[in-house]
Amino acid sequence: MHYYTHHIGDFLKDTGHLSNEQMGIYLRMLWRYYLDENPLQDDCESLAFAMRSDEKTVGLILRHFFVLEDGGWRHKRCDNEIKLYHNKKEKAAASANARWSNAKPMRPHNERNADAPVFDANQEPITKNQLNTNICPPDGEPVDKLPDCQHQAVIDLYHQHLPTLRRVEVWNAVRQGYLRQRWREVAAELGKDKPIGGDAVLSWFAEFFGHINKSKFLTGKVNSKDGRAFAADLEWILKPSNFAKIVEGKYHGVN
Repeated sequence: MHYYTHHIGDFLKDTGHLSNEQMGIYLRMLWRYYLDENPLQDDCESLAFAMRSDEKTVGLILRHFFVLEDGGWRHKRCDNEIKLYHNKKEKAAASANARWSNAKPMRPHNERNADAPVFDANQEPITKNQLNTNICPPDGEPVDKLPDCQHQAVIDLYHQHLPTLRRVEVWNAVRQGYLRQRWREVAAELGKDKPIGGDAVLSWFAEFFGHINKSKFLTGKVNSKDGRAFAADLEWILKPSNFAKIVEGKYHGVN
């Protein structure tokens, strides 16, 4: 055990007659008992060395707080705490095993509900229906085959059309996920009537970033009351709620 419940009131009541040195030795004994989860050895010399004390003091504390049984010094409260610890550990393990044994296997990604909510870490859950703008996918299942997301090409377009915004220096899994979702939404909408390639999606993103560049608010040209200006970055742009609002032009009327 590396943790136990220390009842301060009971401890002070039981050790009020000890000196500070004796109290420290007693605490060391308790810590050794909990760490080993076993009675202290019946070897006063070795125990005194481990406790950084003398045999007389160690023997006094042993006889006062512990009981010698079967070749070891037992402590009733320690034994109870260790038993409770193991009971809780066994129950937690049994509960975890039950959860795993009853869990349903996860379906492959392409079999999951296409209308499942898309979550933004800073927003309430946003469903696909709420994102049903003129560039978002129509209701129902997405098309079977969509062009692969071209992460670096989109980043390059962002830098090209929005040179004043913060550059992308780190492209981690979270940001990749945001772009992959938005790419699929755009590709699904563009490919409703005929098959499309990645070039068509990139062309859309080029126009989209050009659209953002016309917004004074998104490009940091509008100061708030505290005199500071907000400027978007690619991660913020790709978050579901922000993306839909940009497409709808909600940030283009801010002066």
